[in-house]
Amino acid sequence: MFQALPRIGRRRALFGSAAAFAVCGLLLWWLLPLGEESPGGSITFSTGTPTGVYQKYGVLLQSAIAKDMPRLDVRLKNSDGSQENVRRVATGQADFTIAAADAVETYLLENKPGADRLRGCARLYDDYVHLVVPRTSSVRSVADLRGKKVAVGPDGSGVRLIAEHVLQAAGLDPKNDISPFPDGIGTMPDLLEHHKIDAFFWSGGLPTSAVQKLSKNFDVRLVPISSGLVAKLHEQGGASRYYRAAVMPADAYPAAQQGGSVQTLAVANFLITREDSDARLTEELTRTVINSRDHIGSQVHAAQLVDLRTAIYTDPLPLHEGARRYYRSVKP
Repeated sequence: MFQALPRIGRRRALFGSAAAFAVCGLLLWWLLPLGEESPGGSITFSTGTPTGVYQKYGVLLQSAIAKDMPRLDVRLKNSDGSQENVRRVATGQADFTIAAADAVETYLLENKPGADRLRGCARLYDDYVHLVVPRTSSVRSVADLRGKKVAVGPDGSGVRLIAEHVLQAAGLDPKNDISPFPDGIGTMPDLLEHHKIDAFFWSGGLPTSAVQKLSKNFDVRLVPISSGLVAKLHEQGGASRYYRAAVMPADAYPAAQQGGSVQTLAVANFLITREDSDARLTEELTRTVINSRDHIGSQVHAAQLVDLRTAIYTDPLPLHEGARRYYRSVKP
């Protein structure tokens, strides 16, 4: 027969058991994922043309989101580029997208449907303007495009917007002084290679795979866009104020540049959404964008430039509340 424990012994045993349970509880809280579940549901992310950087970035971001938010279904939707992307998000046809600053500003200035609902999440990387011609071409500047057949991108694309601004800054009428072709990066290289056009404009991250492939298969070069032309763009005001002088490094397209850098212009890209997007979802998605920089950047070199210190600058759009929460949470 067991003997009854003395009163003091029983009390000590109870206290000991309570302490043990408390320690076990703390260990479980520390070791097990007992926190709030990751956001769920589904979202649509508008990307870009199949051979462009937007699309490739979107695919890699989709993969990163799947790891960080396994309950969230991200559906990618191809587009013609920035202008279409902005319209889709503003009108509810997409939840998130990447778009260039000039396209965002144009949409706001024209006060198109849903413009006041647009919000920024992060400044990502810069697009560089490419003006590509055969190496034997007589075109040495934008002004030399007069009378030429030039691919300027489809309606709704960011490159169309930039091409028209650049042509106007060079004193050319985009509709009358050139023969404009509404082709995108998917068909521009083939048209140039088969002499159906004399030049094409492209705006994208470095390097763009379609341009890279063309430069290896066909003898092309990049026409410089001078800083003087950038100054004239700024004189246009409006969306053109978001263009800035830049230098395309010599190793962007080695076969085309033959060891030389090329003067051009650049414009920032933003991750954008709408004001009514869920704050916690937006916070976590912004976190994934910043944290996945190195992984995505190993395959999309432009993404290596995503920087926490500059990501908050999404002018002309105010930050979404969820994105603001993220930046506050990581502030030193």
